[in-house]
Amino acid sequence: MTALLPLPAHPAAHRPGVDDPDWTAMARILVVRPDNVGDVIMTVPALRALRAAAPQARLDLLASPAGAAAAPLIPELDDVVVASVSWQRLPAVAVGEDPDPDAELVAALAARDYDAAVVLTSFSQSPWPAAALCRRAGIGVRVGTSKEFGGDGLTHWVPAPPDGGHQVDRALAVLAAVGVPSRGADLAVTVPAPGPRPAGRYVVVAPGASCPSRRWSPERFATTGRGLAARGWTVVVTGTAKEADLVDRAAAGVPGVVRMTGELDLPGLAALVAGADAVVVNNSGGAHLADAVGTPVVELFAGTEEVGQYAPRTVPAEVLTRPVSCSPCRQLVCPFDQECLDVAPQRVVDAVVRLVGAPS
Repeated sequence: MTALLPLPAHPAAHRPGVDDPDWTAMARILVVRPDNVGDVIMTVPALRALRAAAPQARLDLLASPAGAAAAPLIPELDDVVVASVSWQRLPAVAVGEDPDPDAELVAALAARDYDAAVVLTSFSQSPWPAAALCRRAGIGVRVGTSKEFGGDGLTHWVPAPPDGGHQVDRALAVLAAVGVPSRGADLAVTVPAPGPRPAGRYVVVAPGASCPSRRWSPERFATTGRGLAARGWTVVVTGTAKEADLVDRAAAGVPGVVRMTGELDLPGLAALVAGADAVVVNNSGGAHLADAVGTPVVELFAGTEEVGQYAPRTVPAEVLTRPVSCSPCRQLVCPFDQECLDVAPQRVVDAVVRLVGAPS
């Protein structure tokens, strides 16, 4: 019988605190979070903690093109490395067509000469592809968390926090395990000076989301908008240029509606949201943006994820969803009929009224 090799010891569990990095000696630190805007905004508390632990260091973020839009709101950051990394892309390139799709990124990171990389992930994501890339780039300290063993890709392999924990708490727990104390869990960001906005009290409605499975029906958004307008609010329906059809359908028949399609960058949207009475959004970056600027949220939460991992926590909020047996599915397109989002528009109007009180 072949003898079984012993499982490798989990470094953080084996030597707690002994090998904590010396953050005060580092000149350059990279935080890896190449996800969507909302994921980057939920990284703010971790960035704040790192900035306090290493005030002398240059602190950069590796972000996706979408997530990088949040960078101007985060004063802790010095720079952003923008990349569409291979492990976040959907399978589209034939095997063997590009044997090293991250080669240019490895070279770019190596040229920046980082002392450490902190890889932040959701519980369903693996840190090992990012860790391997950072290892190739010569980054000596590589921090991340995972349940599964991945060799020496991580120099500081932190025990995985509970799966059901909030994403903010998850990131802070990873840092706490390597000697970086929390500086608070709020999502505070820098809000630019206000741009054009409606007179009086208004509610921002954002019908978009990163994938179809997370989008409440735009027709239901429109019914909600008509209900809000009837209660005295101006309704502002926002979206990117690619979401023009969604915006038009969500604004249909809403008295006095203001459409803002492709007009605002993320700082401009932050300023608009900061002045609103409330926002009505899907489980999307808009919910986290509202949480970060202090605006109450009514969120239509699809069953793609667990509410407790992503729900707004620092502002008055109501998360509306329907329990279904297939949740959390993490599907991009619902194979059923989005029963998890079978929420009546009147419930949304009532939730806004409860949170902030109607103007009339």
